[in-house]
Amino acid sequence: MPDPRSFTPAEAYAVLLEGNARFVRGEREHPNQDADHRSKSAPGQRPFAVLFGCSDSRLAAEIIFDRGLGDLFVVRTAGHVAGPEVLGSIEYGVAVLGTPLVVVLGHDSCGAVTAAGEAERGGTAPAGYIGDVVERVMPSVLAARAKGLTDVNQFVDEHIQRTVAGLVGRSLLLATEVSAGRCAVVGLSYRLAEGTVHPVAQQGLQV
Repeated sequence: MPDPRSFTPAEAYAVLLEGNARFVRGEREHPNQDADHRSKSAPGQRPFAVLFGCSDSRLAAEIIFDRGLGDLFVVRTAGHVAGPEVLGSIEYGVAVLGTPLVVVLGHDSCGAVTAAGEAERGGTAPAGYIGDVVERVMPSVLAARAKGLTDVNQFVDEHIQRTVAGLVGRSLLLATEVSAGRCAVVGLSYRLAEGTVHPVAQQGLQV
């Protein structure tokens, strides 16, 4: 693979989709996972995408996109909720590491989104910091309800869309890179049973 720093956002996106297609077909190539690449990548990293995903154990980015060491700069939280630490990590991936693509990865039957939906109906959030996660997902559930949506996977797509918009809206650095065409932010929804990803939202992607 050529130097990822030479990738356009669209090229980086295409590489990710090609890797996912191999994963779905059961034809993974396991690139950049050998001992030789491990040694070569030790002096520094050059990921071609920032992957901001849900912490769900079934959403292992390097597996579902068939990538290896140094390819993806991965940030994960339950329900892909984005606090200052997340924003700073994503900005680091874009500004310091030069990645041309940020991917927000949600998935069907998301536990955090499901919990937010249940809290919205019952009026009570879970105890502890789990409740904080649910509260951060709640605006997406309320926005989906306002549109007449009722299915949890529709809530998931709304949450992905709002996360994409929120990253660009809250980060001046990211908004500047997207506006200049040096970076794109894409929202994908992963299907747990099929292993496929489906586009939900994007900003700055020219394909």
